[in-house]
Order: sequence, then C-alpha cells, then structure tokens
Amino acid sequence: MVTQALKLSFRHSTLYRTQVRCLATPSSVSPPNAKSGFSQSLDNGPSLDDFISGEPVQKVVLGNTKGQHSPSPRLPDFLKTKIPSGDSFHKIKKDLRGLNLHTVCEEARCPNIGDCWGGKEGVSEEEGRRAATATIMLMGDTCTRGCRFCSVKTSRTPPPLDPHEPENTAEAISRWGLGYIVLTSVDRDDLLDGGAHHFAETIRKIKQKRVLAPNILVEALTGDFAGSLDHVSVVAKSGLDVYAHNVETVEALTPYVRDRRATFRQSLKVLQHAKKEGVRITKTSIMLGVGENEDQVMDALRELRRIDVDVVTFGQYMRPTKRHMKVDRYVEPAEFDRWKRVAEDIGFLYVASGPLVRSSYKAGEYFIENVLKGKGTEKRTEKLIVDETAASQRGPI
Repeated sequence: MVTQALKLSFRHSTLYRTQVRCLATPSSVSPPNAKSGFSQSLDNGPSLDDFISGEPVQKVVLGNTKGQHSPSPRLPDFLKTKIPSGDSFHKIKKDLRGLNLHTVCEEARCPNIGDCWGGKEGVSEEEGRRAATATIMLMGDTCTRGCRFCSVKTSRTPPPLDPHEPENTAEAISRWGLGYIVLTSVDRDDLLDGGAHHFAETIRKIKQKRVLAPNILVEALTGDFAGSLDHVSVVAKSGLDVYAHNVETVEALTPYVRDRRATFRQSLKVLQHAKKEGVRITKTSIMLGVGENEDQVMDALRELRRIDVDVVTFGQYMRPTKRHMKVDRYVEPAEFDRWKRVAEDIGFLYVASGPLVRSSYKAGEYFIENVLKGKGTEKRTEKLIVDETAASQRGPI
C-alpha cells in the first residue's frame, strides 16, 4: 500500500515537471559580458557627431523646446501692447457674446484687438466707429486643420454650422456702425463645399442691410477650399469688396509652417481665380520671423504680383503657446519699413508692414484711406507718367 502511494506520488511529480517544462520559455544563457542586440545596434548606429555635423536644412522649430541649448529670443519692447479698452471695444465684445459670434481677434490672441476694435482716436464717435475693424470668424471656433503657428483649436469633426449665423452676423455689424468688416473662417474640410455657400450667404445678408450701414465695405479672408476653384467662385461672386487669402510664409517654409494640406501654389491659384471672377481687390499676408531669408521673400512678392495681387501685409510671427512653432527671430521695425518700400516699388497698390501688423490690422483705415479713395490709382498713374516721360526723353531706339 505504501509502495503504491509512493509510485503514484512519483508519477504525479514527474508529470508536473514535464508540464512546466513544456509551458515555460527556454532561457538562453549568455556570457556575463555579452551585449544585447539592442545595445549592439546602438553601438553600430550613428553617433552624436553625425547628428550635429553640417548645416540644418530648415530653421523652423516645432513644439516645446524646453531643455534645448538655443533659448527663444526675448520679446522686444516694440511688440508689447496696451490693455484693450474704450466704448467701441466693449460694445463689440458685448454684442459678440449676445449673438454667439466668434472673432479671429480673440481666438488667435491678436495683440491689436484693442487698437482695431477701438477705432480711430481724436475724431468724433461716429467717425471713430467707422474706422474700427472687427474680424468675424464664421463657421464656429474649431478648425479641421492644424497649422503650426495658429492657436485656433482643431478637430476632425467640428460642430455643425449654425444656420442663424449669417443673419446674426449681419445684425451685429449693422448695430456697430463700422465702416469696414473682415469676415474670415476656420477651415471646414468636413463640409462638401468647405463652407463656401455659408460664407457667401453671410456677405449677402450684410449687403442687404445697407439701410443701417450704407457705406460698409466687406473683406472676405478665406481658406483655400482644398483647391476647389468652384468654391472660390461662390465667395468671389457674393458681392464682397476685397478677397483675401493668406500665403502666410514663403514657399520653401510652407510645409513646415502650414498644415500639410495647404501649399503655396494652391494659395496662388485661389488669389488668381478670385481676380478672374471680377473681384476688384485681392490681398494676402506674410509673416516674418519664422526662418525665411531675403531672397525667399522677394520670390514670394514677385509671384504675388505676377497674379496681380493688390495688397500685401507683413507682420511679426508671435508664438501663441509653447506647443507652437518657435520664433526664429524678432524683426526690427526698420526692416519692416524696407519691405514696405520694396513691395510698393514692384507695384502693390497698398502695403501695411510692421511688427504688430496682421492681415486685417486696421484694415478699415488702411483700405478706405489708401485704396478706395484713389491713392493707389494715383500712385500707379504717377508712375506711368514718369515712365512715359523718361521714354520720350530717350527718344526712339
């Protein structure tokens, strides 16, 4: 009996050991000083010298650069602005909240919000309001794209459009008594038409209220509608006064600065097509301080004039948060002045250039005083007279 129990116990023990050996992963025994495959790959791979040798291809730095040896340049005094205030500023802000409207001035954290919404100083209240500029952002506050310089929030599936937005926008603008309004929008790649018909309907609603705002001018600052020129036509034929679309930066830096779906050439096609559709004034904007060089800026200006863009603005790129693209340098005011002269010399109707200038910064004053009142036409006429006089003095060749 005892012998039989011992046999059964021995068999059970053997079976248990056999099962354990079958289920376990055999371990490989290595010499104590042998390195793993991963360590060997590291030893055979590139060294630190391989990474830091040579010149970098681009200067654009993305994301939080904490711990990097090159600190961000300090914000110069000429880029510091005062706290927004004034009756016009507070009235615009109150109406926006009441009608559930958004502005790019707020969403993009523009430093000029008080200056633009406050209107012109030293004039009557009515004249001051007419000189004020507000930039309404249509189609919500959530964009389907993720440009590396922009602080507007992003999502693949933004909320649906508000069908009352065109009427609410027109109502708010008629209350303010502004002389110039800029309409822009988030990109809505989730919509079949990119929001073009919604944009156009808003412009038509504003123009229908001319009884309340008879002299109002409307600028539409649009996206590229994913390259659809038919959708560009919808907005261009809506009755606007200015068609604006920003190239943002030079062609070489576009893939590093803008969303991958946006290209410099596609933006040129948008501006060119708007002009073909009969738009009187086309406009664009370029940020400086993202790593561009002089030749690249000159090439961009020549391309813009080639397609007959009328107005260009230059401004300093300012990093909205540490998650965004790093500032390469802060451009001195004298350099902005020089680019203004260069752009005017090659034929732009109007140029706004300065550290705090944005695409729609003081758009009302600049546009009304320098383009619609004929200063741009006079400038071109004077240049033609000078050229013809010089040619006549040279005589026939």
